Amino acid sequence: MRTLRLLIVDDEPLIRLGIRQAVAGAADVEIAGECASGDEAIEAIGSAPPDLVLLDVQMPGCSGLDVVRRIGPERMPPVVFVTAFDEYAVQAFEVNAVDYLLKPFDADRLLHAIDRARTRIAARTDETLGERLQAMLDARERRPADRLVVRSGERFEFVPLDAIDWIEAADNYVQLHCGPKQHLLSETLTNLERRLDARRFVRVHRSRMVNTSRIVAVHVLVGGTYELELRGGLRLTTGRQYRNAVQTLIRD
Repeated sequence: MRTLRLLIVDDEPLIRLGIRQAVAGAADVEIAGECASGDEAIEAIGSAPPDLVLLDVQMPGCSGLDVVRRIGPERMPPVVFVTAFDEYAVQAFEVNAVDYLLKPFDADRLLHAIDRARTRIAARTDETLGERLQAMLDARERRPADRLVVRSGERFEFVPLDAIDWIEAADNYVQLHCGPKQHLLSETLTNLERRLDARRFVRVHRSRMVNTSRIVAVHVLVGGTYELELRGGLRLTTGRQYRNAVQTLIRD
């Protein structure tokens, strides 16, 4: 049986270690490399495409889906997605016949997913993988999220969008401001903006989005900027390049 070259992509060292240990006894699987970020994965796939990629969906900065977008669905090697919890993503993977692993997973589930991928590769049934990956991306971007899942240690919290007052960029993360509570989400503001309903959340600054239902007043400042007054009295300054977005809010 032909050896399968496997690329492991996950930002959690313990997950990568667990995958290495699980496949160590499989003589027909060779680990082609490990990547701790989406950017590393893009470089590794571009320089030496593996036979199969185990790809974490939720990584800071460049997520697994960003890897697919930047490489291009038509050029992406066969992939098994790994996700901690993303209900819609799991549904999309199932609909588009792309395999996934839900964390935490055991060695049997991992090896079964690899065997399934090997069968598809050998039978050349993944020739339409690019089309299915593109369909998955399109479906995900067409359907706005109705809640966000944030990780806190070994716990996952479900944050309803109605609970969020505003969202702030924090390097490759975003900070969700929910009244007195804050949550850190491993996603960039630009990526999150694509997933949210533009009628409910508006980008008003390169580092801020606001829940439109929280805005009680808009104050005009000099230089083409505004100050948004939210419930509770918090005021946020807008960016000059987002002037049209704020004016649309005022008109609507």
